Amino acid sequence: MPAFQQTRVPIPELTPEERRRRFDHILFPYTKEEAMAEAQRCLQCAMPYCVQACPITQDCKGYIAQIAKGDFDEAARVTLLGNPLATVLCKSCYHYCEEDCVKKDRGEPIAIRHLKRAALEFGNSSLAYVPMPSRGEKVAVVGGGPAGLMATWELCLRGYSVTLFEEKPFLGGQMETIPKYHLDGDELATDLSRFRNFDLKIITGKKAGVDFQPEDLLKQGYLAVYLALGASAPGKLNIPGEELPGVFHALPFLLAANKNPETFLGRRNRTTVVIGGGDVAMDAARSCVRFFPGFKTTVVYRRGREDMPATSEESEGSEIEGVEFRWWRAPVRILGTDHVEGVVVQRTELGPPDERGRRKVITLAGTEETIPCDTVIIAAGQVADLEGLPADLDLKTPRGWPEGKGEGWATGVEGIFASGNKSIVYAMAAGTKAAEAIDAYIAKKLGREPIPRPDPFGAPEPAQIYPEGYGEPSWVL
Repeated sequence: MPAFQQTRVPIPELTPEERRRRFDHILFPYTKEEAMAEAQRCLQCAMPYCVQACPITQDCKGYIAQIAKGDFDEAARVTLLGNPLATVLCKSCYHYCEEDCVKKDRGEPIAIRHLKRAALEFGNSSLAYVPMPSRGEKVAVVGGGPAGLMATWELCLRGYSVTLFEEKPFLGGQMETIPKYHLDGDELATDLSRFRNFDLKIITGKKAGVDFQPEDLLKQGYLAVYLALGASAPGKLNIPGEELPGVFHALPFLLAANKNPETFLGRRNRTTVVIGGGDVAMDAARSCVRFFPGFKTTVVYRRGREDMPATSEESEGSEIEGVEFRWWRAPVRILGTDHVEGVVVQRTELGPPDERGRRKVITLAGTEETIPCDTVIIAAGQVADLEGLPADLDLKTPRGWPEGKGEGWATGVEGIFASGNKSIVYAMAAGTKAAEAIDAYIAKKLGREPIPRPDPFGAPEPAQIYPEGYGEPSWVL
């Protein structure tokens, strides 16, 4: 297929009817021949805008070039050089890279995410990362989500002895809430199997601020502590009826859907209203379609379609699967006595701009209407859970997750750092930056130079992180 071909090789997928009946993965992999044909559409731009758009600067240009030649083993190695969670991301990433693909200007962007999947599935991806020899210098990472796992990878590669603390009995953080029609549950285990040579200890079931304090870890000999706590507490609407039985918050609902699906499978009389317009709301709505077949699932959003923060992949997938949308509606109260009976909403419109210049949403008096339902799922964002953490950390939470206010996200306590971000790959980028700041802090403390990321597979020279032609990134943490 010539590089100027504008239409991508179709990605095989389940039909809408098949999707509604089961949680099977929606997209099927390319065959080798399909992957090679799609990769050969890539122009191999001298200025790789796709790489610039990726928060972890994944060298997609490099692995696509190898797939185009049919060298899937090398494509897998290039993929894993800078992406330790590639098996997760090849099915769940929001593929910011594709948004900046130059092929999009006159046709369809290269199926970059799907080609990553082909690289890992057809190439030798059972590689193990090779760390520098351990120096016994201890670092604690608190939080087993994407930011914490990426920082762990960066630090272990540099020869640090890392202890990873996670409050839940499993790693993954909010990756564990991704529905099984995107991830079937084995992807993270596959990625973590490549960590097997690291000087790494994992402690689960321990919550910072409750079971231990970050400052205590410094007293136990850890040279630095990284808090990758994420935004794990659900945001609330603060409307009457929010505590009624039958009301769920989206992240706990999605986690239960993955870990204990029998809680929902087979139940009847489940007409659902999902409140919110982000990707988490779409995940909840699409899960309800599968759990409660034949019953209506409605998304209520206070702005219009064009303002939805959800990606087009998620919103369009919701519509294909039969989710209904009520635009320009805001919830006022949830009705019911001993269980949910409906949601009262008011019509909305745009008012004057707020302090950021975005026009506020205002409700219109006298426009109340009731949407009957017996299940409500609230997807009103997430906030940081800072229970028990000391005030002297001086954390900021402007976007939900906690961050240190100092350089390199240093907190108010020397040696403790904190950061996170909005999606898996952005959180991974935050983990990299935090690990670099921690390495620089420890190096200064011990009187040596910081350690550049070594080649993850043990080559004598550090791996080239940025492909030729790479410029300034087009994203901001």
